[in-house]
Amino acid sequence: QVQLVESGGELVQPGGSLRLSCATSGRTGSGIAMGWFRQAPGKERNFVAGISTSGTTTLYGDSVKGRFAISRDTAKNTVSLEMNNLKPEDTAVYYCAARYTMSYSYVGRKESEYNFWGQGTQVTVSS
Repeated sequence: QVQLVESGGELVQPGGSLRLSCATSGRTGSGIAMGWFRQAPGKERNFVAGISTSGTTTLYGDSVKGRFAISRDTAKNTVSLEMNNLKPEDTAVYYCAARYTMSYSYVGRKESEYNFWGQGTQVTVSS
C-alpha cells in the first residue's frame, strides 16, 4: 500500500506560479510511477502530468504543456508539480496518484492505470 498526501494548493492570480507537492509513504521501495490529475467543478478528472519510476520519462496533458513541470525526489519520497503562467481554467482540485510498476520508464495517462490516490488539494486561479 502507498499513502499519498498533497499540499501546496491555494488561491493565486492569473499569470502566477504555484508548486504542489505529494508526499508518499508506505511500501515505496518498489518501482512506482506517479501522476497528477485534476478535477474542476462539474467536470471529469483529467490527466495533468506523469513521471516514471526513474524520473527520466515525463508526460503532460495538452493544456499544460510548456507551463507545468513534474519532478520527483526519490530520497525524500516526494513528487512535485511546478505550475507557471496559471490561468483561470487551471482552477481545480489536484490529485496525486501512484501505481506499482516493473518498468522504470512507464508513465500512465489514464485514471484506471493508477491504484493509489491522495485526497486532493484545491488550486484556485482568480483575480
